[in-house]
Amino acid sequence: MSDGPPASEAARAPEGERTEERVVPEGASPDRLDRAVARLFGVSRGKAMEWIAEGRVRVDGRRAPKGSQVAGGSRLSVRVPPSDAPVAQPELPIRIVHADEHVVVADKPAGMPSHPLKARETGTAANALVGRFPELARVGPAPREGGLVHRLDTDTSGLLLAARTDAAHAALRAQFAARTVEKGYLALVAGELQAGGEIAVPLAHDPQDPRRVRAASDPDWAEAHGARPALTRFEPRERRRGFTLVDVEIATGVMHQIRAHLAFIGHPLAGDELYGGPRLTGLSRHFLHAARLRFAHPAGGRAHFESALPPDLARILETL
Repeated sequence: MSDGPPASEAARAPEGERTEERVVPEGASPDRLDRAVARLFGVSRGKAMEWIAEGRVRVDGRRAPKGSQVAGGSRLSVRVPPSDAPVAQPELPIRIVHADEHVVVADKPAGMPSHPLKARETGTAANALVGRFPELARVGPAPREGGLVHRLDTDTSGLLLAARTDAAHAALRAQFAARTVEKGYLALVAGELQAGGEIAVPLAHDPQDPRRVRAASDPDWAEAHGARPALTRFEPRERRRGFTLVDVEIATGVMHQIRAHLAFIGHPLAGDELYGGPRLTGLSRHFLHAARLRFAHPAGGRAHFESALPPDLARILETL
């Protein structure tokens, strides 16, 4: 009698799950189950062991431990979980600024999330990029991210960087961790800033509002709430009728970092109601654009890309 999953278990299988079967070639030398699954199903050994531990693997209809020996003629079946890779959507509007064999640089429009937060979610930059560069779905430790090595808030427009190979992904992520990637933004803030400066205040999730982060200037509060180090530099570019267009650079990449830091010093972004920013007629999002990106290219040399203000933000400036 088979000890396969009961009908009720099959009925509860997540949407998109499927069963695949392979037969170990006749005459093959006996091998460990985890190695055989990895070889026959084209996955890493770690993934094969994960499937075995989750009870997804059967040998001739029966479960077996990862170290059990399988011989030629054995029938292996796997209940393959739904793919975490983004659904390919080449039709989504995203501008490709640069692409080579190692990296892709894209210009994300406002209103588009960087990548899905759950399987089968659509409409993100990762969906758009995988639609154009399918190999991105296989790059990096998190397939859902589509090769992206950093993120932008949904309503922040501008430059996003993705890696086309695992080696490039590892090299770029190492640069982000070492804070050697230069990320420049254009922001319109409330008030007329007269001088630039630096904000080195840790940020923590706001215990009173899960949508926000809070600047943690008190060391004890910061430690108690797990605040992360964050460094933001800013320089005023031009002042217009009670607002200032600011060049911003961040060495770190904490959630909402620019928005929270500039609000902390009393100059929230125009349109950023979550952080107390003023409304402007015709502005339907916060005024923040990822305009510059500079990094060490995996093939050598220093790469530098720029993105001009998109039309919706340029129009706002013209009205001031």
